[in-house]
Amino acid sequence: MVEHQNGIAHAAPGQNAPDCHVCSVKGSEAYIELPIVRTTEELRTTVGKFMAIMAGTRELLGVVTEVSLKAPHTVSGPELKAIARVDLVGEISTDETGRQRFRRGVGAYPAIHDRARIINSEQLRLIFRGNKSTFAEVGRLHNDTSVPAYVDVENLVTKHFAVLGSTGVGKSSGLAVILRQVIRTWQELRVLILDHHNEYGSVFGDQANLVGAKNLRLPFWLFNFEEFSDVLYAGKPPVPAEQDILSELIPLAKTQYLNRRQSAERPSALRKVEPRQSGFTADTPAPYLMQDLLALIDERMGKLENRSSRMTHHRLIGRIETLKNDPRYAFMFANATVGGDTMVTILTELFRLEANGRPVTVIQLASLPIEVVDAVVCVISRLAFDFGMWSDGAMPLLLVCEEAHRFAAADPSVGFLPSKSALSRIAKEGRKYGVYLGLVTQRPAELDATIISQCNTLFAMRMANDRDQALLKSAVSDATANLVDFVPSLGTGEVIGFGEGMPLPVQFVFNRLSEELLPRSEAAAALPKDLNPGSRREFVNAVVERWRGSIMSHTQTDPPQEPSAADTGSSGQVRTSAGAAEDKIARALQSARREYLGR
Repeated sequence: MVEHQNGIAHAAPGQNAPDCHVCSVKGSEAYIELPIVRTTEELRTTVGKFMAIMAGTRELLGVVTEVSLKAPHTVSGPELKAIARVDLVGEISTDETGRQRFRRGVGAYPAIHDRARIINSEQLRLIFRGNKSTFAEVGRLHNDTSVPAYVDVENLVTKHFAVLGSTGVGKSSGLAVILRQVIRTWQELRVLILDHHNEYGSVFGDQANLVGAKNLRLPFWLFNFEEFSDVLYAGKPPVPAEQDILSELIPLAKTQYLNRRQSAERPSALRKVEPRQSGFTADTPAPYLMQDLLALIDERMGKLENRSSRMTHHRLIGRIETLKNDPRYAFMFANATVGGDTMVTILTELFRLEANGRPVTVIQLASLPIEVVDAVVCVISRLAFDFGMWSDGAMPLLLVCEEAHRFAAADPSVGFLPSKSALSRIAKEGRKYGVYLGLVTQRPAELDATIISQCNTLFAMRMANDRDQALLKSAVSDATANLVDFVPSLGTGEVIGFGEGMPLPVQFVFNRLSEELLPRSEAAAALPKDLNPGSRREFVNAVVERWRGSIMSHTQTDPPQEPSAADTGSSGQVRTSAGAAEDKIARALQSARREYLGR
């Protein structure tokens, strides 16, 4: 904005101003000379405003990115002038019926002394609304709140998108606004959210299926060899000798399960499938029993004479037994083969193939052990792509990944490489098979450049880090790169939208969700301040019980035991089980959350 004692930079709306014209053209930038006069708030020519330039039979549209006072020695007369730099982004044309239409891109360039004017609110509505039924409102323009900001849902989803911004700027709320409009507009689409902080449980109401540690079913046999190794070794480098054993014996365990199943279905069958003829590999998503695998390892260990080799097998058995009996990994091992081959059921539930009014799945990653989160993200991303590929894209699916820089880091030494590969595969090839990607990150500079380059729509919120801004500037077109300069000064909830999903690159404010729909982390809550000391101690006792119970090694099928005298504390009360401790924690946190929301 340029203010002066004589007035404000101004270009007349709706018609060409005789004293407002192009004075310089440089590539996709035009410089417009305009007088400084007093005018209304709507018609002030300042950064972020849109201007139209008559270029022959075309009317070019651009966004003002800079306004400056013309040097006094260059002005021929007493009247002061201002210079506005305009980045050209599209053009308005009139069809045979006399209806005005907007299209992106410029078919001709302005010349010196072409007339210019400011775009009024009615023409902005024409530009941003368009004629497509896939347009959905997500906010209001920053410089004219009477004009809605729309996204093209089809282009937004099918060409991938990313939401970028520092912590606390409203990324989660903005994403919630976008996704609610997406599922309302594209009802056949299924959405799967990898919710790193358990924030989206309340956003979609009864339209979402919430999946956490208690109801997630992801059997170990769905993991490929690399993913299973990452879980088995807790993200640390695997032992090569143990990996060789697993890669050889896992296919044999799968063959044993197949033979046992065929014998149960056809008792008269005499011929069994030979391991070499089964075609199974360690990566084949076919069920097998963990006890079969352990028995095969033990059998091989019994035939060895070399003590060192026997110890390798023994350590591997101990490693698998520890993992299998850890209750935190129950989603992988508990009832993993109950019901036989449950892959169809798992995919149907996970990707909401039978939506029943719930097209959204929210995977609450914060409820899972931190050591297994990378592998779970990898498995789900890989299954999403493979299902899309083998179904020929029959069921469109949008995979949204929160904290994407953690799972697809630019540094190859950071994170789990297969999860990065799985997300990269969706980014590069997913759209061919109806699998689309939405990324959310607070550190875009740490996100793999290849993956973010595939996102054709970017929502940039406030970012102060120079590296993040440099990456954003490199990711947008030269014609709109100047808008990146506004990013550090954006307010909470404000965003600049770039790319195919936006009618135009523009700064806008996300619509505000009602209080009950706002994303809110369920991974943490504060206790009421007026909680009495006795209740606080009871709460801490429940936390300790839950803490210990979560990492106790026991089998899921052990029958409940009667408490012994040793299990009775000095107060004479029997210690509660881990499940009871979970209930205590849940009740305390729910009470705290209700009190917080009631204030």
